[in-house]
Amino acid sequence: MSALLLAAAMVAGMGVTHAADPLVQLLEVLRKRGSITETEYQDLKKSATTAPSTEIKSFEQRLIQQDNKIDQLGSDLSAQMTEKLSENYQGAIDKAVDDKYGDKWFNNIKFSGYTQFRYTSLLSNDGAVLDVPNDGSAREQESFRVRRGRLKFSGDVTERLYLYAQMDVAAGVGGGTPLGVQLRDLYGDLALTENKEYRLRFGQSKIPYGFVNLQSSQNRAPLERADGINSAAENERDLGAFLMWAPTEIRARFKELKKLGLKGSGDYGVASVGVYNGQGPNVRDTSGGIHTLARLSYPFKTDKGQFIEAGIQAYHGQFRVSTSDPDGAGPLGAPTTSVDGTVDQRVGLSLTYYPQPLGFEAEWNIGRGPTLTPDFTIINSEFLHGGYLMTYYKWDTKTIGRLFPFARWNYYDGGRKFGVNAVDETVNEFDLGFEWSFWPEMELVVQYTKTLERNNTRVFPYLATDNADRIGMQLQINY
Repeated sequence: MSALLLAAAMVAGMGVTHAADPLVQLLEVLRKRGSITETEYQDLKKSATTAPSTEIKSFEQRLIQQDNKIDQLGSDLSAQMTEKLSENYQGAIDKAVDDKYGDKWFNNIKFSGYTQFRYTSLLSNDGAVLDVPNDGSAREQESFRVRRGRLKFSGDVTERLYLYAQMDVAAGVGGGTPLGVQLRDLYGDLALTENKEYRLRFGQSKIPYGFVNLQSSQNRAPLERADGINSAAENERDLGAFLMWAPTEIRARFKELKKLGLKGSGDYGVASVGVYNGQGPNVRDTSGGIHTLARLSYPFKTDKGQFIEAGIQAYHGQFRVSTSDPDGAGPLGAPTTSVDGTVDQRVGLSLTYYPQPLGFEAEWNIGRGPTLTPDFTIINSEFLHGGYLMTYYKWDTKTIGRLFPFARWNYYDGGRKFGVNAVDETVNEFDLGFEWSFWPEMELVVQYTKTLERNNTRVFPYLATDNADRIGMQLQINY
């Protein structure tokens, strides 16, 4: 009984003070009956009427701590429930979007491109007026020029079909419109095997001939391609169909060359064979026949990691030259040419020692092609040859980006079949310059060109520039 009463007194003294008077009355009754002694009565009464402040404070602190724990548990539970609801809600949205659009081909299409702004200053010019067919900025009357404005769309639209489309907003058909729109590429790659080692390409695309012709202008260091190789296909493209093969390992190696920034030519297979019109892109075939082509190119990798690519290529066909009276209304008249076209055939060798950091490129081709006779009256198939030698250096800096200094010799002797009348042309030039990629999105090329000889193939009587100096500058934006 004493223990129970003491516990009751303790509870009453720890905050239940309104029960103290009845308890005292009960204690008095117990004392009168003799159940407790006088000493016990006084002690219990004192405990019932005196509140121990330290115990009250301790109890209050424990209550506050418990309240805080309860609040925290409530907050945590609320956050978990909100997160779970959010995940379920987002998951439902993702599932709905995936169900409706997940298998749509357009979700796999990638957009990219680049724009080139160019300016060329002609420092000196002896002999005929300098004319560079592929570089309209290399003229005294030209100033700033949008050399290329490329927009590309590409992607695997199915497991076996890859699509590629590229437009140029810097030139109209034939280059006559300063800022027109021209289709450059439009083709599909159909994988014949599950591992995509064999593929068929249909449409308008680059002709797999040479190394520099396949190398993108976005990737090349010199401002223009070398005439000796580019004269085989000045716009690099045509309508046709090609069968390409490359082992999976080598296809990965072509991608590695690009990823490492070594200026590769891209993946056009280790072996390529095909047929194409032969008249160039965006024009009708007027020869009535087709060109046939074959190419082998293999990128070796040494034990020390050095990449070396060697290639051989050849084509054969009939080319129909566009003709006009060379001297306008003069007595010559348009030169005669076969209605079935003129024999057009070449074989070329390519060797690339990739810049790691020092590298070089060498290409040369020989053959026969449409060429205007010296008396300007007939277009025959005549011997031609040409190519280039180039050395360059890949210098990656920690502060100013990547530099590619280069030096190139460019030579060609033969008919320019894509020009009116296929004028016999001689090109002998040296290029010295550098490409500076200070950011991945932007790069600058500065190039000095010494022209020892170059025919003006546009203006009769097609005389040569014997000595000329020019500096070209180009700013490129990648996106």
